[in-house]
Formats: sequence, C-alpha cells, structure tokens
Amino acid sequence: MKAKPKHLNETFVRSLPDHGPVVMVNLVRFRKRSADGSGTGWDAYVRYSTATMPLIKARGGTVLWAGNAEGFAFGNATSKRWDYVVLVRYPSRAAFLDMMTSPEYAKANMDRENAVDDHVIIAATETYSKLKSG
Repeated sequence: MKAKPKHLNETFVRSLPDHGPVVMVNLVRFRKRSADGSGTGWDAYVRYSTATMPLIKARGGTVLWAGNAEGFAFGNATSKRWDYVVLVRYPSRAAFLDMMTSPEYAKANMDRENAVDDHVIIAATETYSKLKSG
C-alpha cells in the first residue's frame, strides 16, 4: 500500500500533460524547532533531504538549485516569508508522483513534516532551459 503526503494534489498533477521534464519549485518555511524536538527545523529538513536524494535520483530526477531565500526583490513584501527554495527537475510528472506516493517517501516525509511550518511545490512546465532535455 502506497502512502502519500496529505497535501499532495495528485489529481491535479495527473491532469497535466506529461510529455517531458517538469521542474518542481519548492518554497519552504522552517520551524524554529523540529516538531519532534530533534533539533531545529533545518536539522529535520537535512534528514529529509538525505533520505529523498536517492529517491529522486532513482527516478531520473536531479536537484538543479537550492538556496536560502533572502526576501522579496519584487512583489508584496507583506505576503508569506519563505526561508528556502529548491528546484527539482524530474523526467516526467509520473516520476514525481511515483516518488511522492512511495513507502520510502512516506518514511522520509515524517522528517519534512517535523521540519516545515509551510511548504508548497509549484509544478512548472519547462519552456526554456540551458540544460539539454533528454
């Protein structure tokens, strides 16, 4: 039996055309302390990242970029604050969903839930990239 994160919009992702790579834009806001009391939110996120990297790679995905969010250079500065941004490229939406609904991900997701105060993932269709597709 496969488990999935409670906020996974699986029906939406499955409704999108799946004709090639997708970049998942992760916006993350950390808890000061991990919800399980095991270090900071960042500490729990590092545990989550360590567990999910092999899952991403096994499905042909890769982290393109990750970094600390510094603040709004443009836009409404009173909207939500984000601490961290991660761009993850998957060969398909199906590969992303396969990982997100796997038992291995369900186990790693416990650390993500302990780490984050909020986390959104935006599916982005690749219209331009300096990276070669396929």
